[in-house]
Amino acid sequence: MTFDLTGLPPTTNEIGDFIRDQSAQAREKVVDRLLASRACGERWARHWLDLTGYSDMMGTSNNVYAEHAWRYRDYLVDAFNIDKPFDRFIREQIAGDLIKADTIPERAKNITATGFLMVGDVEIVEPDKAKLEADHIDTQMTKIGTAFLGMTLGCVRCHDHKFDPIGVTDYYGIAGMLRSSPSTHKIPYGVWSLLNSTELPETLEEREARLKLEADHQKKLVTMKAEQTKLTEEKKSVEADLAKLMKDDEKKTHFTKRRDELAGQLTKLSTAIQHAEFFRSKAPRAFALHDSGTPADMPIYIRGNPYAPGAVVPRGVMSVASWEKSPEIPKGQSGRLQLADWLADKRNPLTARVTVNRIWQKLFGEGIVRSVDYFGSRGETPSHPELLDHLATRFVNNGWSQKRLLRAVVLSRVYGLSGINNESALKLDPENRLLWRMNRQRLEAEAIRDSLLAVSGELQPSEGGPGLVLEEPENCGSLVLKGVNPPNYTHRKPRAVQEFQRTIYLPVMRTNTTETDRIRNFFDFVNPAQIAGQRSQTVVPTQSLFLMNNGLFRKRAKVLADGLIAQHSKPDERLKQLWLTVYNRPITNDELDSAKKFLAELSPLVQAKESLLWQELCHSLLASNEFVFRI
Repeated sequence: MTFDLTGLPPTTNEIGDFIRDQSAQAREKVVDRLLASRACGERWARHWLDLTGYSDMMGTSNNVYAEHAWRYRDYLVDAFNIDKPFDRFIREQIAGDLIKADTIPERAKNITATGFLMVGDVEIVEPDKAKLEADHIDTQMTKIGTAFLGMTLGCVRCHDHKFDPIGVTDYYGIAGMLRSSPSTHKIPYGVWSLLNSTELPETLEEREARLKLEADHQKKLVTMKAEQTKLTEEKKSVEADLAKLMKDDEKKTHFTKRRDELAGQLTKLSTAIQHAEFFRSKAPRAFALHDSGTPADMPIYIRGNPYAPGAVVPRGVMSVASWEKSPEIPKGQSGRLQLADWLADKRNPLTARVTVNRIWQKLFGEGIVRSVDYFGSRGETPSHPELLDHLATRFVNNGWSQKRLLRAVVLSRVYGLSGINNESALKLDPENRLLWRMNRQRLEAEAIRDSLLAVSGELQPSEGGPGLVLEEPENCGSLVLKGVNPPNYTHRKPRAVQEFQRTIYLPVMRTNTTETDRIRNFFDFVNPAQIAGQRSQTVVPTQSLFLMNNGLFRKRAKVLADGLIAQHSKPDERLKQLWLTVYNRPITNDELDSAKKFLAELSPLVQAKESLLWQELCHSLLASNEFVFRI
């Protein structure tokens, strides 16, 4: 339950509190505590990011960084933590900029929410701008269809859907709304474009804090420029003195060395000044949509080719899932607000069902509809259709509250089932479609890494913020406002704290992955160029090798071992504490004997160094199936 709701293991104190609570409400208290924790929002926001193609980089070419993408990620964490009603959640992500806000912070969040349609694999270096626009609209269509409707709308760009009753007129009816809200703009030099970003509204306090930050930044810049002038003058003087000396003059060694030192300092300082000039503004911005000044209907692109326009299609919604004609779009608007209202309407036959099915899948490993991203005719039929309808109806009637749905499901009898096999049930239902046991699931890459930090006591809380370390000049390149190539980023120098933050706050790279996120590559992280509501669970030898040899596990094992040694002098007490911390259960007598035997047999190999002995034992537990599986 703790893993499912927060992505972290329970602490030994939390386990003890639960065991001591003999009341009938013991489980309810645990669920309510977990749902109220910030960790819950961090866990479920990461699930949603799989449906967005989120990355801190724009495309896969040129390592172009998406400077403001993190604001959308933080918006999600906050939205899940406050249990934002899901219908409101939909409306904000599709048309937040068009929704009236009562306060400045609310307005800023509404704008930021439209990052759902902005973040993704956008090849801004694409020289064919018509293709760039059409491709990004197709990405947006795919996200809307997959995340909210469980339908493959991307198939309809070129032709009517092969299997489902969705025509190209449906596709281009919605696409016209998105085309009326441009996502990118062409830079007047070079061939590259940029994602559109919006300066966010600020409260008076936020503005004052930002102006002070900019003033401090300017003072630093002035100091660096003064130092640059001073070093330049000294270098000129040294070069002049050097020119006066004869070739064999013994002083020439001295002057040559100083000249080279000054040249190196000036090069470094010049880079720092260029960096400071480029990032002078501290105004908050977000990648966000806005309606264009001239919203218009869109022609069908024959075979998806923007250079082969066909008949113009009125903007509208998907007819097969509509209960009446498409909503009327006011003059001068894109239609995104009407699209959002249609998606979030309780009469929509798909949205609530797709959503509760996703939540069920995260808790049970498989959805009631196993093809969680596809509810079309070629998808799987529900194993329990009445249950799906009941949960969808209950979800809507309870104010579209995801936390209320989560609470109800995790407190149900079926969620509390053991994962142990039953021989007769296995013969009748080998795929467990009838839910006679709990499915065995491996933790996701993020949960494995976060759990390592949690059990070693090193996990540090975070309030979010930029994942990219743009404040370090050595991470940034091509910082020229009118350069031929776009500015780029390489994660050479991380922040020290990033080693101990939850994985959701680390940079998500499309290429050139970092040392801190290598675990994602080994444990089925969704390629950020794609979207998927359910991750694969592969089993390959490289995963075991990673668990055994990666420094991430060895470091955490050492910290865990050193803590055990410091806290307990007796081996038996250390072992009891270790099992409770790592496996969240008491050690058995057989395991106690085996662990002691392991330490005794290993002792001669490490020359009886106590820290190394316990580090190896801790590492063996951290690399075990029981640790990396939730059951």
